[in-house]
Amino acid sequence: MATGKTLSTGSNRFDFSSADSPPSILSLSPDQLNYCRQALGVFREKIQNPDSIAHEFANLQANRLRPTEMLLSCTLAMNNVNIEKNRYRDVVPFDNNRIVLNPCKDDRSSAEGYVNASLIKTSDSESISQFIATQGPLPHTMEDFWEMVIQHHCPIIVMLTRLVDNYKTVKCGDYFQAGDGPREFGNISVMTKWIKTTDTSLMLRNLEVKYKETEDQPMSVLHIQYPEWPDHGVPKDTVAVREILKRLYQVPPSVGPIIVHCSAGIGRTGTYCAIHNTIQRILAGDMSALDLAKTVATFRSQRIGMVQTMDQYLFCYTAIVDELEDLT
Repeated sequence: MATGKTLSTGSNRFDFSSADSPPSILSLSPDQLNYCRQALGVFREKIQNPDSIAHEFANLQANRLRPTEMLLSCTLAMNNVNIEKNRYRDVVPFDNNRIVLNPCKDDRSSAEGYVNASLIKTSDSESISQFIATQGPLPHTMEDFWEMVIQHHCPIIVMLTRLVDNYKTVKCGDYFQAGDGPREFGNISVMTKWIKTTDTSLMLRNLEVKYKETEDQPMSVLHIQYPEWPDHGVPKDTVAVREILKRLYQVPPSVGPIIVHCSAGIGRTGTYCAIHNTIQRILAGDMSALDLAKTVATFRSQRIGMVQTMDQYLFCYTAIVDELEDLT
């Protein structure tokens, strides 16, 4: 089914021709094996003391940003020209690390390239992925979403929600499903090349994205959707979430930031980012990754409310232990 097309993001290219195949097993160096064994010992000991984990999360909650403080740090998001671009008025990006778009559909100068999306990172290292945490697009922000994908050279989209939940509440606009031929979002064309469902209920899509008016080669984007993760909750096990991570091991972080979104872009989104970031840093020998509370606090300083619930925080620990056991 795969097309053999390559991602083109400026000077960076990545081949997605085998993206519909099962993820390959990661081959660890002796140093990486040692890092993983050391980390596994620490995380296993921690997970056997749930009171300690609950205390960590209580401290995170006690130090979370208050709504009045948020408003002082999110002035662009609350500007009258931008406020309707937010799915939830209490989940908006901070001014200092928001994703900024070049002028596109909204060319009002006061909009200042606004999109409800935040850059999430723990370092500037080229060996550690950066994320763009964002909300599920609204009908009138889908063009902005695809502008962000193109302008910020994002090869991967990880979607952790259904379009509509079991209570028939819309959680995300339909910005990706295949139609008859390409779908158009303003000046942007999106073509679905193939779709595959994995044994773990992941939906994989290879999308080609381009500006309609140019002759440039389309940009190839891998869209991974996990629709079974409940809002404000956690999956029944860690297998599918870790399969996402396993599929992304082979994508060099230097290719571009990974877009991660659910509905608001903080709970399920923050949980996945924390798991991915922790494992990746351990493999790179960064043992500061063993302090999960510090990682989540760093993420929350970049987007309000990342990892929303105690269940999600505990799920981070569980998924990290399961993945380290797999790796060793």
